[in-house]
Amino acid sequence: MARVGIVIGSKTDEQFIQPALDILGEFKIDFDLSILSAHRKPDSVRQYAIEAASRGYEVIIAAAGSAAHLPGVIASWTTLPVIGVPLPTSDLKGIDSLYSIIQMPGGVPVACVGIGTAGAKNAALLAAQMLSIKYEPVRKLFADYKRRLAES
Repeated sequence: MARVGIVIGSKTDEQFIQPALDILGEFKIDFDLSILSAHRKPDSVRQYAIEAASRGYEVIIAAAGSAAHLPGVIASWTTLPVIGVPLPTSDLKGIDSLYSIIQMPGGVPVACVGIGTAGAKNAALLAAQMLSIKYEPVRKLFADYKRRLAES
């Protein structure tokens, strides 16, 4: 079924992205998790973004802290929707990451969710909403999720 590419800048960011992995699993959406740094491995990030659609990805979630260039760099090299998750990895607790992701220049859109684990969860939910346009099983699971949310 649908595939989501998830990219984090370093292994230490995994703790922040776990809620996204949980949500995608709940919605039975296939995903791959990659660790790529826009600063340390820019050529690898470029190649990842260029090949993402041909690998079957339909949405990319990119999480980054501090300068948080990863979502924007990926968005500059792909036509797929990119959802940026700002991470609280600096002294500014993610505010710097948030500004880096939301202040993309015109022509390079990146959707942006909140900072940290709540943002990661919302990124996966947003990806599921996007995919539900095309995939009926995801649409049904998302509708059920929203119903349960309203009942709680």
